[in-house]
Amino acid sequence: MRVLVAMSGGVDSSVAAARAVDAGHDVVGVHLALSTAPGALRTGSRGCCSKEDASDARRVADVLGIPFYVWDFADRFKDDVIDEFVAAYAAGETPNPCLTCNEKIKFAALSQKAMALGFDALATGHYAQLADGELRRAVDDDKDQSYVLAVLTREQLDRAMFPIGDTPKAQIRAEAAERGLITADKPDSHDICFIPTGDTRAFLGARIGIRPGAVVDADTGEALAEHDGVHGFTIGQRKGLGIEAPAADGKPRYVTGIDPDSGTVTVGSAEHLDVWSITAHRAVWTSGQVPDGPVEAMVQVRAHGGLAPVVATPTVDADGAPMIEIALREPLTGVARGQAAVLYLPDADRGDLVLGCGRILATDSDPASGAAVHPVASGVDA
Repeated sequence: MRVLVAMSGGVDSSVAAARAVDAGHDVVGVHLALSTAPGALRTGSRGCCSKEDASDARRVADVLGIPFYVWDFADRFKDDVIDEFVAAYAAGETPNPCLTCNEKIKFAALSQKAMALGFDALATGHYAQLADGELRRAVDDDKDQSYVLAVLTREQLDRAMFPIGDTPKAQIRAEAAERGLITADKPDSHDICFIPTGDTRAFLGARIGIRPGAVVDADTGEALAEHDGVHGFTIGQRKGLGIEAPAADGKPRYVTGIDPDSGTVTVGSAEHLDVWSITAHRAVWTSGQVPDGPVEAMVQVRAHGGLAPVVATPTVDADGAPMIEIALREPLTGVARGQAAVLYLPDADRGDLVLGCGRILATDSDPASGAAVHPVASGVDA
């Protein structure tokens, strides 16, 4: 097959490209220039799209003996990822830009261009597994990236390859060293790639501006502080609330609600964070099969969050767009609008199967909205 490998300049995509070559594919490497002003150097594990990253990817391609190109996707990345990220925070949401990048850049814009140029598949260095077209967790639980890939459709997965998902990260680094790849010891990127300083609040403030509002007590409605904009807060946040006096009971306060229209940020005790049900829109059934009714599954609501048992029911909104109603069997905390709710079917032998996902639109803290204690017949075969 003709395989295009997205090479970020890191160790994971380097080994993915090497393995694609070993498998006998006709491989071409491509580095995506996603920044309109790439820096010459990255700062440790922060940042991406630097000239250093492009140079490292090119040097790996030279070692592997494959053609290499740099494609400029900066404008598309700004429109589809950065602008959406800023707009979501301005609306009181907590988005995941990696998921959006996979959805709209790597496995949409890039994949479409690859197919138009005659490639059969797009390979990346993501930690996930594909088995018979089904997306499953990687072998390395600590590095698993199936959460940020769950937005992909079955059609997109049919054109994807994840060559390193069956191997722990330590072995990937060792393999890169054995192959003599310059990226073997390169630090992993952390945080948000387009905010190399790591200061998300400052990044958002520079683009959204000052939109003052009040921080109010969830129980009494008392105004406790003023703030410069809801973009500086997320559900479950404890620090940086700007409140001078402690709570009357001495317990920590957390952000429990965000109203972007009024600019109100509500804070309360940990008990106010419990969520018993989730409504998700923009639903994608990654497995390629929509359940024919309620299904027992596990849900994950953060990239590195834990799992909780749920009953998930496919539904549609008033316009017929796919949605998911998720009733939890036990409460989750710190669940924010804009995050992805990813559904898994547990499978210890082959890696948990990704059933589907949706963006969190609303939550309910009423225990009565949670799942009943009796089991529900699964509408999907694992």
